[in-house]
Amino acid sequence: MVSSSASSGPLALVLLLSISSSIAHGAGAGAGGDEERRQRFTVVQTSHLQPQSICSGLKVIPSGNRTWVPLHRPYSPCSPSSSPSPPPSLLEILQWDQFRTASVRRRAMSDDDDVVEYPDTPHVEVQQIDFGLQAPFGYGSVAAAGGSRRLMADGDPTSQTMAIDTTIDVPWIQCRPCPIPQCYPQRDALFDPTRSSTAAPVPCGSRACRALGNYGNGCSRRSLRRSSNNSSRSDCNYRVAYSDGRATSGTYMTDTLTISPGITFPNFRFGCSHSVRGRFSGQTSGTMSLGGGRQSLRSQTASAYGDAFSYCVPQPSASGFLSLGGAIGSSGSGSGFASTPLVATANPTFYVVRLQGIDVAGRRLNVPPAVFSAGTLMDSSAVVTQLPPTAYRALRRAFRNAMRRYRRVPAGGKQILDTCYDFEGLGNVTVPAVSLVFSGGAVVRLEPMAVMMEGCLAFVPTPADSDLGFIGNVQQQTHEVLYDVGARNVGFRRGAC
Repeated sequence: MVSSSASSGPLALVLLLSISSSIAHGAGAGAGGDEERRQRFTVVQTSHLQPQSICSGLKVIPSGNRTWVPLHRPYSPCSPSSSPSPPPSLLEILQWDQFRTASVRRRAMSDDDDVVEYPDTPHVEVQQIDFGLQAPFGYGSVAAAGGSRRLMADGDPTSQTMAIDTTIDVPWIQCRPCPIPQCYPQRDALFDPTRSSTAAPVPCGSRACRALGNYGNGCSRRSLRRSSNNSSRSDCNYRVAYSDGRATSGTYMTDTLTISPGITFPNFRFGCSHSVRGRFSGQTSGTMSLGGGRQSLRSQTASAYGDAFSYCVPQPSASGFLSLGGAIGSSGSGSGFASTPLVATANPTFYVVRLQGIDVAGRRLNVPPAVFSAGTLMDSSAVVTQLPPTAYRALRRAFRNAMRRYRRVPAGGKQILDTCYDFEGLGNVTVPAVSLVFSGGAVVRLEPMAVMMEGCLAFVPTPADSDLGFIGNVQQQTHEVLYDVGARNVGFRRGAC
């Protein structure tokens, strides 16, 4: 377990760039000119900049023997559970993105490896309601049924649609009892741990309970155990607070996790939520957390999958995937991946890399590598990439110069983005190639829809050069991003979905 001149249609956390595009390349004076221009610019047909209403499905199947599940964006024609509510505006999403990343930045720079903030309700116009990627997972006991094996919950096979987040460590789902309004209404059936033969609360005082650190929320006599003989034992409680003011709390449990048919993980630890604060989308039953901490999906499956996972953020009208395991025959540096080392930080929850430069229209910006010394956080939930102000100004200057044939317009309802254009009446537009250059030699060329959102340059500055930056999901789309924690690197493979 993403949108140029497109409407604010199928926007999702990880994507806000709705160019589900077919792309034509510009022509030069000759063969050499053609090739040079393809390296420097891409001509995008404006007829393909609008959101598509038909799902084009998964373009490729993840290679090797890795376990994978499909990944979808809310408000997308590929989403298995489309929302009846209209999508949020681009301004709303960018406002939330600014608030959230500011809080994540504070957590990332803390020297407490388990710090979790419990902020008051944020003073922003919209709270996040799961704009992000979604993937199916099964929770519950596995039992024989009619000669087949299936998950049992409420007597029926069950699959829970989960949001994906790489900056949180504790996976959680809503569980019975979960009354409204303490919980939020969801499309999937609530998971009932009393119907699972393998579900059990984590005992208070156990190693797993102590390992929660600041995710711990004390202990409770209220028990989900079916046997009254165990009613006197205390159960471990958890709490996860999000940077936009939302929170979830409940019983910390173990049960069998099914990721794909035949692939199960007994004694998987997760939060069984009985109460939430703030707005959550009923499209998802909870969050499958992929952070670097001890409780995350990645950590709990590390022995089976080599301490690695990857995902591919799809375009709005396509499907992506979340995969457990590394690239076959490589540690992120082979099989078509360009890799960069992970940077060691005081907080292991976060995946930090080092940007070293940016190429625009085939030319490296004149920005010293030291400008990026604060590091850059890989984040599945951040919307747009945030650069040090010195680097952002250089990028904006080069981009405006390359786009000078087009009429610039005020940002209007997209005030957070400051470089916008009017493409009305044009058959196609020529967008300069933009590549992110990372330490270790990885050069990641972005798709046109990862460069512009609704006619605007899809980058923003951090508050200061000394602040941690972010690689947003808009820029990650169509790349398979491989988090090979065992090898201490992050790899990028273009055109994976």
